[in-house]
Order: sequence, then structure tokens, then C-alpha cells
Amino acid sequence: MVAPDGEKLGPYRLLSKLGAGGFGEVHLALDPGGRTVAVKILHPHVAADETALTRLAREVETMRLVQGPHVAEVLDASLTGARPYLVTRYVQGRPLSAVIAADGPVGGDDLTRLARGLAEALAAVHAAGVVHRDLKPANVILADGEPVVIDFGIACALDSPSVTASGAVLGTPGYLAPEVLEGTGSGTEADVFAFGATLAYASTGRHPYGTGPASAIGYRVVHHPPDLEGVPGWLEPLLRECLLRDPAARPPADALLARLGVAPPPRPVVAEPRGRWSRGSGEAAVHGLVTREWRPGRRPPAGKPSPEQAAERRRAVLHRRWVVGTGLLVSLAAATASDPLPEVSLLLLTGYGSVLLADAGIALFARRDRGRLVVDLAAAAGTAALWAVLGTFFSTLTLALALGTVIFVLVAILIAG
Repeated sequence: MVAPDGEKLGPYRLLSKLGAGGFGEVHLALDPGGRTVAVKILHPHVAADETALTRLAREVETMRLVQGPHVAEVLDASLTGARPYLVTRYVQGRPLSAVIAADGPVGGDDLTRLARGLAEALAAVHAAGVVHRDLKPANVILADGEPVVIDFGIACALDSPSVTASGAVLGTPGYLAPEVLEGTGSGTEADVFAFGATLAYASTGRHPYGTGPASAIGYRVVHHPPDLEGVPGWLEPLLRECLLRDPAARPPADALLARLGVAPPPRPVVAEPRGRWSRGSGEAAVHGLVTREWRPGRRPPAGKPSPEQAAERRRAVLHRRWVVGTGLLVSLAAATASDPLPEVSLLLLTGYGSVLLADAGIALFARRDRGRLVVDLAAAAGTAALWAVLGTFFSTLTLALALGTVIFVLVAILIAG
């Protein structure tokens, strides 16, 4: 059953459906603070499986430890009632699978960014003790060219016989490791295999084990080498190691980072518990899990301003330019009018000064921008001084010609703009 737009689910207001998968449908939503989040509502057959919900309840707190700029962090969860759901950071972008289908293979610097970002995501997930289990192009969102991995840990937590019997598919053929297909293991090495398959597809536009029925693809994964023709030379040896049949021979996520020239992320720190898991009558419940604002795990480089700081600097620059430009124009106009029309000259200076003083007063009482106060007062004094100098050393005709030229140039710029 599709949730209607505008419906409230717990403290979240659903805005629009983003998609659906084997375990649930995903909605864009607003949290109580007005921030956009992604809410995954579990399908009824999943919600009815107490074993799967109990396992998911145990995993959610661990999943919340996974943080970083390349993972869609788990923010909240409610696993009781008729409609259990998970809340993650909303990532605005396109799935890697859709990007490749529309634009073709990824290459050059974009491929380097993709490889490094996916390696960082796996390192963050594995450092928290989580296995993704379903890494594939559809679970990688490209946001401004940077990859963000979604749905980590969910497939593993919901690996229940009754869930799979209801039609949910755990994993995607061609991206599941041989040991997963054979039922002999599903550890972090399986994620490394999926990492290699995902990058092979991204760099060539072809699935490394071909297409066709799931059984045929699975047979190729177990018995045939991957198709890596067209993978760039710098990447091909690494992907071949990731796609080895023996899990122990594949490089771990930390080694992927080292091979790709990326520093490993810090180990996650276990925070004070925000709530308590309680179980009764076979049900898993979540209490006290409050939505928190997403804060990326990677800090901006030293010296690089935040978006808010950059916007504030732009506003300050525009304000200085406006004050200086209008001050020059007012002083020139007042000096021109001082001889034939002294009243007009005084009116211009007084009006301009009043505007600057009012702006300076706002800056003073706001106590947020002392620089704006200094600029306004300096501009008022400078305009009066320039008016006196121009009126003393230049004739009215010269000033009138200069004023006309300035006005003509300003009008020309406005029309051209």
C-alpha cells in the first residue's frame, strides 16, 4: 500500500515517494525541525516477520555508528506498530545505475572520485562492524559527483527465511560474491567483491558477469572470471583482486584506501545511548531515538569556509561595493549642485548620510557585524570630504560633465545586464 503524500508517520511528514525495493518503499519527508530526510517504510510481509524485526532492532544502533560523507547515515527508527520504518539522511542525486544508463561509463577524474568515495564508504561501514551485503550501482547515489552509499546493513539484518519466502531478494545477481551464492559466508569480503563489480560496471558500462537469468549470472560468478575489458589500466589490477573467488585473497577496505591514495577514516566512537531497546512478546521496540541533524564525518579542509561563512563574506563584499559606489555618485552630484542649487546639494548629502547612519545603527544593535558599522561611518565621512574637495578644485561645468558621463555608463551597464 502506497503511503499518500502529506501523511504523518510518527514525527515525520511524508512529501513524495522516491522509490521502492524488496524491503520497503522510500519517501522524501520532513523531520520536526524542517530538514529533509529519507523514510523507508518496511513492506507488510517484512513488518510481519518478528525474527527479522528483532534482528534489525539489534543492528540499528550499530548502523547509527556509521558516519561519513559517503554514507547515508541512519538517523532514527521505529520498529513497532503496523508500519515499522527507518530514517536516513536524504541524498539529493541520481543512482549510479541511472547515470550510467543515461550518460555512459564513468571515466577520468570522475572515476577516481567514485573509486575513492566507495572505498571510504566501505571502510566506514566495516569499521563500525557492519556488512552492507547489497552494494550495487542502484545503491550508490551520485551527489555533485561524489558517491554516497545507501541501505547498508538492511539486507543482512533482514535475512530471514520468511522474508525471502515473501519475495524479497537479498542481493543482486552479478554483485553477490561466490561464497554468498554458495551459502558459505557473507562477511566484509563480500562487500569488497561488490565494490569491484560496481566499479567494473561503472568504468565499462557492462555488468562484469553479463546479463540473463539469475541462475546463469550466478554460475558465471562462481565458475568464470569477470569481464574487465575496457577498465583503465590503473584500476584493472585492483578490481581483479577484489573479484577473486577466494574471499581471503581479496584486499580489505583499509587496503583499498591505501591503494587508491586515501587516508583511512577515524574509528567510530560509541556515544552515550540515546534510548533503549526493549523486547517483549517477541517484538522489538525502539524508545527515545530522536532525529538529529546530519553532520558529515569529514571536516572541511583547513582554511576553507563553510557555505554560511562564504555567503556572509559575499554579502559583506556587495555591501562595501554598494556603499563606495553610491558615495562617489552622491558626492559628485552634490558638488555639481552646490553652486547653482545649494539646497539640493545639502539634501543629497543629508539623505545619503541618514541612510548610512540608519544602516550603521542596525549593525550596532544587532551586534553581529561590527565591520558593517565601520564601513557605513567611514563612507559617510568620506562622502562629505570628497564633496568638499570636488567643490573646491573643480568648476560646475566640469563636475556636470563628469556626472553625466558616470550616469551614462551606469545606464549602459544596466541595459547590457
